[in-house]
Amino acid sequence: MSAPPDLRPFFAPASVAVVGAGERATSSGGAVLQNLRIGGFRGPIHPVNPRGGSAFGLEVRTSLAALPEPAELCIIVIRPDLIPDALREAAASGHRHVLVLPGGFIEAGEDGRRREREVREIAAQAGMTIAGPNCAGIIHMGPGGLAAGGHLGATFLRDFPPGGGIALISQSGALAEEAIAAANAAAIPLGTVVSVGNAMHLGIDDYLAYLGSRPDCRAVLLYVEGIDDPARFRRIARAVAAEKPVILLMGGRSGAGAEAARAHTGAVANDDAAIEAFAAECGLIRVRSLRRLMLAAKGFGFLPGGIGRRVLVLSNSGGPGVRGGGGGGGEGLEMPPLPRAMAAHLRAQVPAEASIANPVDLLADAREERFALALDSVRDMAAGTYDAVLGIHVVPFMVDAGPVVARIAALAPAIGIPVLHAMMGTLPGKADWFARLEAAGVPAFNDAEAMAECAGILARYQDLRRAAAGPEPNAPPALKGREG
Repeated sequence: MSAPPDLRPFFAPASVAVVGAGERATSSGGAVLQNLRIGGFRGPIHPVNPRGGSAFGLEVRTSLAALPEPAELCIIVIRPDLIPDALREAAASGHRHVLVLPGGFIEAGEDGRRREREVREIAAQAGMTIAGPNCAGIIHMGPGGLAAGGHLGATFLRDFPPGGGIALISQSGALAEEAIAAANAAAIPLGTVVSVGNAMHLGIDDYLAYLGSRPDCRAVLLYVEGIDDPARFRRIARAVAAEKPVILLMGGRSGAGAEAARAHTGAVANDDAAIEAFAAECGLIRVRSLRRLMLAAKGFGFLPGGIGRRVLVLSNSGGPGVRGGGGGGGEGLEMPPLPRAMAAHLRAQVPAEASIANPVDLLADAREERFALALDSVRDMAAGTYDAVLGIHVVPFMVDAGPVVARIAALAPAIGIPVLHAMMGTLPGKADWFARLEAAGVPAFNDAEAMAECAGILARYQDLRRAAAGPEPNAPPALKGREG
């Protein structure tokens, strides 16, 4: 893959100007200014508004020309009809990287199309790169979450994600907001969120190329409604997928969904088979819901290389144990039988009514000693048999879950294969238990089915990665682009 475009000024600018800034929380300009402050952006922030004055203790400049020097990133949040003049001023004052949040362009009838042409001409003459328009902006967080500061919140979205090595590139600002909420609820390490909008200059493939080249990005999530140039996208996606997971949620497949996507972004309708084939050509893991997209983010946040398909389900309940194995293979997982030595070792030390097979059922009254016995036996007697352990703990009233969690967290890093763990029942200590497991590298889930879904997604990556590293298909992409 050729060198990706240098989009650093859109993710880590040295300074930011906000055209249309103010203190009113209900205005887009006020929201962007507040988010820059909440994120702890460490460079100069220059509010720009003809009224002047101050906002949140910052001097408001009356024009971009009044700045002491051009800002590395200029964010525009004013009425669409005022944007061309603002861009002329930006060009004249040396601003070269511009993020335009408002709509009112190619999606907005003839007036919008005229405005689009005008803005493109201004940008071309000035050598200016425009992100957006008609987007919710960009969030880029360094390590440590909000408390650490130093983040870019160039957005009017309400919340920041938790921070981490997962990036989301979305053709829907609303879906980006949903993903942020889901990430915060499940402690998913989502740290970068890009709302693509109309993609005047920067499309989903440009962002994928840039973020995919970043060593601090562990996996990329995509929400796509349409792709302008499938051949270019395929080249970029394969290069990224050969190095790290790329997970695709693609909407607008047929019928009403296709019409909704066409109205939203102008996307060309592609049927489900074409999308499936294109995802395979690109080395992408395709999912079909936001829920599964976020399960992928959870799993790859811990295990960016994915897992193999052979799993051992270790449970203290029979029913969830079956569900945790993917319902008999529904998630593409395999459940090899226990090695004979391991089975004999367990049978000699657990109650006779326990099920010593795969799934292993340690019975409801299993405490930390029984879980430890099973994990130790995986380490000592099952090397090469399994690619991951899926642990299931239904927490009954008579068992203190804290010591069980502590023992699993202590043993999991040493057994030689990944461990995922689901806890069900009344969980008064859920936040602490999940935090302890995840600090030990064990992703924790609320139910066995979600864990199995996540494991199935993780297990798909290794084959796709190998295919993406090979020669590109010698055929046109299966997907139709915007030009048909």
